[in-house]
Amino acid sequence: MSVKTDLIQPDRGQDAVAIHLVNKDGFDSFAKELSGPQRAALAAQKFTGGGNQVGIVPDGEGWFAVGGVANPDQLSSWCLAQLAERLPAGTYRLAKGEPGAAMFGWQSGQYVFDRYMKDEDAEGPRVLLTGEVGKIDSIAAEVQATALVQDMVNTPAEDMGPEAIEAEAKAIADAHGARFNVVRGDALATGFPMVHAVGRAAAREHAPRLIELNWGDDAHPRIAIVGKGVAFDSGGLDIKSAAGMLLMKKDMGGAAHALALAKLVMQAGLKVRLHCLVPAVENAIAGNSFRPGDVLSSRKGLTVEIGNTDAEGRLILGDALTYASESDPELVIDFATLTGAARVAVGPDLPALFTRRDETADELLAAGRAHDDAPWRLPLHDAYAEWLKSDIADTNNTHKNGFAGASVAASFLDKFVGEGIEWAHFDTFAWRPVAKPGRPKGGAALGLRAAFHVLKQRYG
Repeated sequence: MSVKTDLIQPDRGQDAVAIHLVNKDGFDSFAKELSGPQRAALAAQKFTGGGNQVGIVPDGEGWFAVGGVANPDQLSSWCLAQLAERLPAGTYRLAKGEPGAAMFGWQSGQYVFDRYMKDEDAEGPRVLLTGEVGKIDSIAAEVQATALVQDMVNTPAEDMGPEAIEAEAKAIADAHGARFNVVRGDALATGFPMVHAVGRAAAREHAPRLIELNWGDDAHPRIAIVGKGVAFDSGGLDIKSAAGMLLMKKDMGGAAHALALAKLVMQAGLKVRLHCLVPAVENAIAGNSFRPGDVLSSRKGLTVEIGNTDAEGRLILGDALTYASESDPELVIDFATLTGAARVAVGPDLPALFTRRDETADELLAAGRAHDDAPWRLPLHDAYAEWLKSDIADTNNTHKNGFAGASVAASFLDKFVGEGIEWAHFDTFAWRPVAKPGRPKGGAALGLRAAFHVLKQRYG
């Protein structure tokens, strides 16, 4: 992982630099308690108590830090992230109160993706002390799961192809005693024909596969987590532009989310029977690529006319969701970097959320708000599903008008989830185009913490 695991430590009275938190409303009264030289130091740094501002104040032979936050008495995940990114290496504690939720951003703010390039001038770790010892491990687990998503998404496709996704899944399964199974290559043609069709044009070393983890007590409720694992998406014969292909290493972001969520579930020992499924493919171009106009069979038995080979993620998810439904889970959650339409609708920061039941959406939205990982619900509208009608097959994989692309894609997936099963679909971007405190540019976990906290609340 590219984030250290010991950045939050129990406070046992160690030497540490104090961090004072203020906001604009309270800055004047805070400044009155300082000496003239200390006020001058903050003025020279243009510190006014604004959000994400960082100041360093001389104090005798040493110094203390000041951070600007919206509300010093109610810290969010990101309140300490800028401090963690900008302060010198060392050990710190808050001058007043405990960091609480802000422990997450303190750690995530120090994430570095250094697989290919080491920063020789990088600062050492910034360690934060806390008396809330019971929260350290659980928050660190969420940070590590987030870093797993970041690492996998940031890794280029040559090093994060279907076989590498399988290796990541196997390592997670082995670490937690989960049963592990993979169906690869031409063996997919009968049981998972749409996974096979999408991935069959890739080179042998990047052969398609269906990755499966099973974990937990058979007496517990069964849940399924499914993730889209398109290691690279050329668009197939409906080829993308060069610009459209540039970020397609991230098209396995759904798989990264699913594996990270499965890891969190197992680490927390939730009382579930976990079924995690990742269809992993490369949507490549070759003489045996599937074509526009082809009709594919599916595990469900539905036939699918291909309106566009660049709408491949929903095809592989269709087979995986069908398989997940066969075990009659009480809940299915899937993650997918599925549509550009979702990004047009809600931008890069918010994963689009689709659910069959209002209650499911309400839980996920509330958990997202509580843990600074909010999704945004979009409609799963029956009328839009009619746009997928085909003249020669049970359904098309795309629609011809330009409306409601994310909802239409969700409607396609809905056809493959078993009747009556509670289902949530995250159309996530898995990428942050601009850095924010605690959230570096690059791979991003969006919707992961919201989903985990709903599962933790239900099954913890």
